[in-house]
Amino acid sequence: MRKTGYSIYNKDAKRRRKHNTLAELYPPLPPKKFDIIYADPPWDYNGKMQFDKTGKGVEEIDLSKKIFISSAAFKYPTLKLDELMRIPVAGIARDNCLLFMWTSSPHLVQAIELGKAWGFEYRTVAFVWDKLNHNPGQYTLSNCELCLVFKRGKIPRPRGARNVQQLVRAPRGEHSEKPIAVAHAIERMFPTQDRIELFARRQLAGWLVWGADIQFPQTLSA
Repeated sequence: MRKTGYSIYNKDAKRRRKHNTLAELYPPLPPKKFDIIYADPPWDYNGKMQFDKTGKGVEEIDLSKKIFISSAAFKYPTLKLDELMRIPVAGIARDNCLLFMWTSSPHLVQAIELGKAWGFEYRTVAFVWDKLNHNPGQYTLSNCELCLVFKRGKIPRPRGARNVQQLVRAPRGEHSEKPIAVAHAIERMFPTQDRIELFARRQLAGWLVWGADIQFPQTLSA
């Protein structure tokens, strides 16, 4: 059997992986319905190290150096698609509701499946985030990340700004941190609607926020 770098570093990878310490998969969703849902799911990469060389044979790599760079699972607990589908997001969506969902390019198909499982229909790419740098990729250098929009019923009204740009140029922050400009753009588009951010890691003024890092739903005044 061919020995790869991954077989060597697998034990360390298991040690570094973050695990959900909650009694349930996620805390309960709030007993409220929303017009706008903004989500950044913690996509799982099936244990594969991102941007690494662990698939190479040991004879091809320098074992004196670390052969993987990063993994989402080292930063926060990730969830597989079937686990994400079990979160009852449809129950907090009004009859007329939009879902804005971030996805990595490898998870594009899964993101569309997840939106359907949550009771929404895929409509288009709402935002393209130019990170102003790049990551290595299998095919082309990875410069951008996508925020998709899904619809349930009709677009919530009243509408706000109609001139919001799809392209957002902003430098990367912490791992998986999304540019605040996107949340503000959604606010301009739908300034009077009830909004919630799912899988939030920060408190966002004017939104209800929910996630494993925020132990109870809460909102802040602007």
